Amino acid sequence: MRAIAMGLLCLTISAGTAFAADGDEATSAKPAVPNIYLDLRTTYATIPAGALGLGFGNTSLSAALDALAARRGTMLPNGLPAAKSIAVDLPLTVDVSDSVSLYGGVSGSTTDLGGGWSAFDITSWNIGMQADLYQQNGGNIPTITLQSTLTQSVPNEPGMTTSFNNILEFDYALDEDETQGWLAGLQYTHTDIASQIASIKPNTILYAGGYYQWPSNWKLTGRLGVQSFGGAQIAGRTLAESFTQPILRLDLDRMDDNDNRLFGITAQIAWIPKPSYQVTLRTPLYAVRN
Repeated sequence: MRAIAMGLLCLTISAGTAFAADGDEATSAKPAVPNIYLDLRTTYATIPAGALGLGFGNTSLSAALDALAARRGTMLPNGLPAAKSIAVDLPLTVDVSDSVSLYGGVSGSTTDLGGGWSAFDITSWNIGMQADLYQQNGGNIPTITLQSTLTQSVPNEPGMTTSFNNILEFDYALDEDETQGWLAGLQYTHTDIASQIASIKPNTILYAGGYYQWPSNWKLTGRLGVQSFGGAQIAGRTLAESFTQPILRLDLDRMDDNDNRLFGITAQIAWIPKPSYQVTLRTPLYAVRN
């Protein structure tokens, strides 16, 4: 899995560099120093009994793995207990160019299974990249973006999980400044458990949506889709049932004049199959901002 992730990372960086080289001939010179920031994300999630808190993006994936680790020893006869989770993601992000970003960091969480909140612990690490494989630039073909993230739980012990999350998104801008447009995409998550008796099946989301950015640089983005999860088992017992259910995500972001995110809040409702609610605050801490 790590070899595949690194191979895909190198391939995508090469492709992004090639596209950037083509675009440099027609655009002004970019700043020599890339954006460097800690993309701090704080997530509160409610997870119903017998389910994993899956959803959009790596934040949802981290929260699901953190909650699974906390609930591993507290299974009910019919699966996992209900839980509330607070997760903090700390990926150090470098915007190599306008089309390629690299990131890596750790995640920590605290979980309440009904008897009070657990101690806050570092529960996983991740590395990943986001790259525009093609940019619309006023044409008729939408921008195509690939995001890939490798996440592994800690500590390294029997039952640890390793997940590979891929998002392929199509962004069709309706104006030259790309302040409004339509979105469509696919997210696919594959998870391995270091155990011969446990397994988690893949999770897939198909979605469509759109966005609008006001002259004040507030940006609203909505995504509505269908999430299909294959279920999870341990020793022949069901941890989480399979399902195919709707999912909704809304993002409100404050951008600067160069489209750098200054603040963001995300609200998500995922039926898994009962409703799971999640709110995420994004407060990037910039070391360098162009």
